[in-house]
Amino acid sequence: MSLSNKVNGWVSRMKLAILTQYYPPEVGAPQARLSEIAAHFAKKGHKVTVLTAMPNYPSGKIHPGYGGALRRDEQNGVKVIRTFVYPTQRAAFLPRLTNYFSFVLSSSIAGSLLLEQPDYLLVESPPLFLGLAGVLLSRLKRARLIFNVSDLWPESAIRMGILKEGGWPSQLSTRLERFCYQHAWLITGQSKSIIANIAERFPACPTFHLSNGVDVDRFGQGQYSEAVRNTIATNGDFVALYAGLHGLAQGLDQILAASVALSREQGFKFVLVGDGPMKATLLEQSKQKCLSNVAFLEPRPAKDIPPLLAAADALLITLKVHIPGAVPSKLYEAMASGRPIVLMAEGEAAELVRNHEAGIVVAPGDVSGMATALRQLRADPDLRRALGENGRRAAVKHFDRSKIVSAFIEHLEVYP
Repeated sequence: MSLSNKVNGWVSRMKLAILTQYYPPEVGAPQARLSEIAAHFAKKGHKVTVLTAMPNYPSGKIHPGYGGALRRDEQNGVKVIRTFVYPTQRAAFLPRLTNYFSFVLSSSIAGSLLLEQPDYLLVESPPLFLGLAGVLLSRLKRARLIFNVSDLWPESAIRMGILKEGGWPSQLSTRLERFCYQHAWLITGQSKSIIANIAERFPACPTFHLSNGVDVDRFGQGQYSEAVRNTIATNGDFVALYAGLHGLAQGLDQILAASVALSREQGFKFVLVGDGPMKATLLEQSKQKCLSNVAFLEPRPAKDIPPLLAAADALLITLKVHIPGAVPSKLYEAMASGRPIVLMAEGEAAELVRNHEAGIVVAPGDVSGMATALRQLRADPDLRRALGENGRRAAVKHFDRSKIVSAFIEHLEVYP
């Protein structure tokens, strides 16, 4: 192995491979996080290869210009190998399972043939099934397997009602989770509670807190544009904006319910930006309820998100239920944007917002609490300003992704 190792201040070149189903040009949390990790490794002089699927998320359709069984390109000094995936936006069990296993199979074949022997293979989970390809490729390539957990599965799936506790799918997923952890050289997790959960259940498995974060230079009130503001607000509207996946876990129907609670009060506007498997349902619900204070915008490229966040009066982040270990990545972007947050969540995400005084926290399902929080923010510009400044300060100090990735690189560099 040509592992990076510090000797008298000299550092050799490291070879990192990243196995993930999701990667730019797709827009989303793992896409942003993993592409920035890859780019940061490359800037440090290390060699990075990403093995990923043809871009299709979240629309469930292969992006224009892509398709077929194999494609190779390069992004920001990172070699990217793309393989076949069965695209779907449907949340039903069989189509989703076909989506996951099509990439497990294609990435296993392409990786065994095309992936240059890496020193480390970082596998992104979920989907948990990708761990099968990760274990196989790490053995074939004799690479140290880093299993990166961004959501605890199957526990999260059980909480959301996707899997039934005690049923054979959840039992099989639990065995697969154990298999992946026990074959990993290192388990990384994006939240402290994820790491604590894994360390308690699998004390023999080494762990590292690879926190989520944000490119603090891309976000902030310096991104504010009057032109962008005019696209989401008219006549002095107070804009509460959500930007991200319209999926089951987000529970965006709660935002629609809050809009109903505020529909008789002039000046509130709810803007939802993005796409996902629940968007059609949300659009239909909004139409049936004649919600004139709600606007749905199509997904935007990553470069357009910072100005949108900066143009809002408050940023909404919701979860349908309490999901152990879940800290939505959009929380860090919201904090870096310097805008006040209304967070509908519990656990570590709620603690983060409260501890840094970056917004107002309400429990999942507390629609009246969300409406009250928005009334309070609308009525108090000084409170909005203070919460936004607190969030920005915390993002710069604690969640600057460049510092987080640098610490991770240093952690790997000590191993011969």
